Amino acid sequence: MLKEAETSGKQTGPDEFSCEKLAAVDKIIDHYRSRPGALIPVLEEVQEILSYIPKSIQKRIARGLGVPLSEVWGVVTFYSFFTTTPRGRHTVRCCLGTACYVRGGKSNLEKLTALLKIKPGSTSEDRRFSLETVRCVGACGLAPVITADGETFGQVKPMKIPEILEEFK
Repeated sequence: MLKEAETSGKQTGPDEFSCEKLAAVDKIIDHYRSRPGALIPVLEEVQEILSYIPKSIQKRIARGLGVPLSEVWGVVTFYSFFTTTPRGRHTVRCCLGTACYVRGGKSNLEKLTALLKIKPGSTSEDRRFSLETVRCVGACGLAPVITADGETFGQVKPMKIPEILEEFK
C-alpha cells in the first residue's frame, strides 16, 4: 500500500506531480502489474507522462510491480532514453564531432550555454530547453551543426543562435 503523502500528490521539490499525473502512473502500473517483462514498457509510458523518472517515481514503480528498486534504477540508468532529471519542451544538441569542432562547434556551445544559462546535460529553469552535446549528427558537410527537436541547422555561427532558438517557443 502506498503512503498517503505519495498518493496525495503533495510532494515537494522537483518530484512534485499533480494528483492526475500520479493517478495516470498508478494506472500504468496496474495495467502491467502481472505481465512478465513489464518494467521497460512501464518506464516508457511513465516518462511519456512525466517527462522524466525521478527516484520517488522509481520507488512507486518498484513497489507497484513488485521488483527491487535496484532493478528499476539499473534499467533507468542503463538506457540513455530514460532520464532522472526534468527535460525541456525542446532539446537542443550541439555537435562537437571533429568537423563541427574544427569549424566552430565549441563557440556555438559557449553561445548556447550563455544564452540558455545552463550547461550541457541540463534543462533551463523554465523547462523550455534541454541542452546536450553529441559527437556526430552525420552532417559533417554542414559543419558546424546544431539540432533542435530533430531539425538540423548547418553552418551555424554563434550570432545566428538566438534566431534559431526563437523558433522554439
